[in-house]
Amino acid sequence: MSSNCCLQSFAWTGTPTGRVDTIANLPSYISGNNKNAAVILISDVLGWTFPNIRLLADHYAREADVTVYVPDVFDGEVLPFEPILKGEFDKIDLPAFLERHSREKREPAIFEYARHLRAEFRKLSAIGFCYGGWAVFRLGAAEHQPPLVDCISTAHPSLLTKQDIDEVCVPTLILAPEFDPAFGVEMKLYAFESLQKRAIPLGYHFFPGQEHGSLVRGDEAKAGERESMARAKDSAVTWLKQFGK
Repeated sequence: MSSNCCLQSFAWTGTPTGRVDTIANLPSYISGNNKNAAVILISDVLGWTFPNIRLLADHYAREADVTVYVPDVFDGEVLPFEPILKGEFDKIDLPAFLERHSREKREPAIFEYARHLRAEFRKLSAIGFCYGGWAVFRLGAAEHQPPLVDCISTAHPSLLTKQDIDEVCVPTLILAPEFDPAFGVEMKLYAFESLQKRAIPLGYHFFPGQEHGSLVRGDEAKAGERESMARAKDSAVTWLKQFGK
């Protein structure tokens, strides 16, 4: 995971309209009121309080008619938005952050969170951005029987391994910017081939000219980024309507 590409950001305009509660011991932002279909939205390194993530949760809830849960998977730690928004990446020690919140340390709580919601909802999906990418693949792994989630969607996933890709067994949507050191050409191709070989329903949307992080943290003033963010959101909504309802 490249520090700078994962920290580049832009705060969308708008005010999130959801609510905050504690679910399975994790503080969570919740949007929507569907009693049958839910979505776990796992954020990038900017965490569950980042306005863009909450605004996306509101969009998914409203447009796909689902209840969206955004858990705090970083144990209360929130990276400061201001230096990130200003591009002052030297003020953020991302390697240390990722060590404190490694896959091994955070996976048990994420699994437990999904099990809690699985018991409450008929359908459960998972969406992950950047850091959340590895997590949704793990939630969709074949080791869980019955499956923890019914489908997954990811945009510019990080910390993902080929084993994660080989083990996913639920319909998978991949939103892939062209320039992405965390999910490069080799991994894009591997995911595309692995899921096809195993006959896993696959949605793959490519975003020419876009960079890692742009589909949730893009600059709406930069040519093409606002349109790509909207297209990625629409793709996820369509995926949820097809496989998550």
